[in-house]
Amino acid sequence: QVQLVESGGGLVQAGGSLRLSCAASGFGSIFGVNVMGWYRQAPGKQRELVTTITRGGSTNYADSVKGRFTISRDNAKNTVYLQMNSLTPEDTAVYYCNADITNWVATASNYYWGQGTQVTVSS
Repeated sequence: QVQLVESGGGLVQAGGSLRLSCAASGFGSIFGVNVMGWYRQAPGKQRELVTTITRGGSTNYADSVKGRFTISRDNAKNTVYLQMNSLTPEDTAVYYCNADITNWVATASNYYWGQGTQVTVSS
């Protein structure tokens, strides 16, 4: 079964940094990981897109994190990372990774979600 396992969340003071990881596994050779990304959701708010990265390395960032967060990936490990710098209390949320797992034989894609990891930034 496809599984996305996240790690790296925690408590950090304002101005600090955290690095999140998300590893995808559980799919066969006819599948490939296309776009990967990170979302976040704070209590009482809707889940919002933070950043995405294509298999070729093209990235997009929400305006709120541009210049502070960096997304990267290791295709050989099916892993996506999120480096978060200059954190503020506004970044406090549960962070979820997702991945487009593409069946290139059947020409079909499905999105999967990680379990979420809590990021708390104190003032």
